[in-house]
Amino acid sequence: MHKQFRPRTDPISFALSAIGVVALLGLSIPLCAQAVPATSATTSLIALPDAPLPAIPQTGEQSQQPQSRQTLPKPTDQNPQPPAPPSMSDLGFPDTQTKPDPDLQARLDRHTRMLRIHQRLGLITLAPLAGACITSAFAPPNFKKGEDNETGRNIHVAFGAASVTMYAFTASYAIRAPKVSEAPSRGGIKLHKYLIYVHAPGMILTPILGSMAYDQANNGEKVHGAASAHAAVAWTTVAAYSAAIVAVTWPIRVGSLKF
Repeated sequence: MHKQFRPRTDPISFALSAIGVVALLGLSIPLCAQAVPATSATTSLIALPDAPLPAIPQTGEQSQQPQSRQTLPKPTDQNPQPPAPPSMSDLGFPDTQTKPDPDLQARLDRHTRMLRIHQRLGLITLAPLAGACITSAFAPPNFKKGEDNETGRNIHVAFGAASVTMYAFTASYAIRAPKVSEAPSRGGIKLHKYLIYVHAPGMILTPILGSMAYDQANNGEKVHGAASAHAAVAWTTVAAYSAAIVAVTWPIRVGSLKF
């Protein structure tokens, strides 16, 4: 039978091996301790763009160099005051022209108020004028049939008298309105004033000629002479008066319609 082989253990070799292992372990511990801060510092540099960079621990000569830090600009005022608007004097207008005038303002207010009444009364005057025009067909007597038509003639005279009264009342507001400017009239206002020279004399002549025609008819006479121009003057007056209203109200709007 073969003898079982048993390795021999040398005490001196074992002791030397143990001392070598202990020495290696003692050297590896300081090296690991120095490597860990560098690795952690390097890893902490990975940060968002807006996050501040952490301070990296430095040793030796690097610790003597000052660290450069980025200085941010100081925030300005979030609500700046807007610049003041320029005054009238800054634009070249003297105070004598920009200073309010109470007397002028009072005249302007009265001028505007009276012309508004003039305009409204002028529109109301169209009603009796239209009635006078319609009833004019029933005013002349019919000698052939022996009809006097006195009733129709009286209605026509009543509408004519109302038209003249309203016309005079309307014109008084335009005449008495104070003037606020000496500038010449233009456009529709200018045409409106020119037409006054047509319908104003017509409003005076029409009732006079109508009265002459009425007297001739009551006497059983046929209307003749200047009295026969009563109808022509009346229609011319109505046409000029209507044109004067259109001149200052054009374009005419009726609801959503525009003429």
